[in-house]
Amino acid sequence: MDFVFTVCDTAAAEECPPWPGQPITGHWGLPDPVRATGTDAEKALIFAQTYGVLRRRIASFVELPFEQLTRLALQIHVDDIGATHDTPAKG
Repeated sequence: MDFVFTVCDTAAAEECPPWPGQPITGHWGLPDPVRATGTDAEKALIFAQTYGVLRRRIASFVELPFEQLTRLALQIHVDDIGATHDTPAKG
């Protein structure tokens, strides 16, 4: 594995297992949309927002110039992507 991403909003405080090959890791935590409350439409909106955030983060990740970045620079970009992209409203 080259990269490992966690998306659980509670995983940041947990100890992650060691990953074979020492991949670059990113915590892109998001609230679990399954826990959203409200009407069916409000719950659907939370799912759509969560999908949108993940889609934007993945798009930013795949657009990185991998060949031109050091391992440390890649890690910094991965961390920045998880920290700077919007998160869905909690339901």
